[in-house]
Amino acid sequence: MTDGHDGGHGRRRAARWALAGGITTVAALIAGLPWIRQDRLPGRLATHWSGGTAPDGSMPLWAASLVPAAVWLVLALALSVRWRRSWSGPRPWVAVALVPTGVVLVGAQASVVGANLDRTDWHQAHQPVWWVAVTLALAAASGALAWRLAVRANAAEPPAGTPELDLAPDERLVWFSRTANPWLQLLSAVTGLIAVGAVVGLALGLAPAASLWPACAACALASVAGGVCSSVQAKVSEAGLEVSFGPLGWPVRRWSPDALVSARAERRLPSQVGGWGYRLSGLGTTVMLRAGDCLVVRPRGRRSDFAVSVDDAERGAALLNALRARLAEPGR
Repeated sequence: MTDGHDGGHGRRRAARWALAGGITTVAALIAGLPWIRQDRLPGRLATHWSGGTAPDGSMPLWAASLVPAAVWLVLALALSVRWRRSWSGPRPWVAVALVPTGVVLVGAQASVVGANLDRTDWHQAHQPVWWVAVTLALAAASGALAWRLAVRANAAEPPAGTPELDLAPDERLVWFSRTANPWLQLLSAVTGLIAVGAVVGLALGLAPAASLWPACAACALASVAGGVCSSVQAKVSEAGLEVSFGPLGWPVRRWSPDALVSARAERRLPSQVGGWGYRLSGLGTTVMLRAGDCLVVRPRGRRSDFAVSVDDAERGAALLNALRARLAEPGR
């Protein structure tokens, strides 16, 4: 098996950007929710309930805004910062711990705002029990999703220092390469959190539905599109070429070796194909996540190429052509 990838440094940098963007966005949501409707909130907010419907603790609006945001930042830093140099390698459990924690804190803050909305005194606030259940369900679902993504990313990363093999003609050939764009990942995460915030606002009546629905729909669409187009993995095996998109590896495009006319490596720039992401241009279809080498194939019966920006594209093209040549040999 031979492996080409964008390098551990690039993956670590993308992960750091995504982590920093997610932590910052959650902190902004927690701190900002009370201020969005401060004109409809009392001077002090009920912030604690001991199991009953009547609150037994309160904070001024500024404290109700900043204290939970500070708690989130302390927890996030404690989990994400590498305090010892001996800690090395990917730590997928960080995302598994932070994602549901962030959902719980944002949901709790939204619950506090909803309980105090249009109250003249914090003693009149009532905790919406149904919202607590919704928050816990969302936290559980987000934790499960974070676990699946973290395990997938960890499994896709090859061990450091794996040697390359010289393959004999009769051996099975496998090659894969993965590329991610940290800016598209950050955009997807931020717009997704904004969409969630808009849904929270709709559920609690923090703003008119006519103004929140367009923002929610637009941000949700941008988040999904950005997530799908933010990373790509190309794989060449006996089955041919497989190109999968996004953190879940879906959707997938596949071509068998005999379905391709040619394969080559070619250097392309975003300016040549019209920008970043999934682009259609005079060069054909290009999945452009970073400038540089691209694996370019010509499907049989097509007049245009399909290209994907991955490292080690020349080796991937050579292996794909070797598979095509093997099928063309007599007796096969």
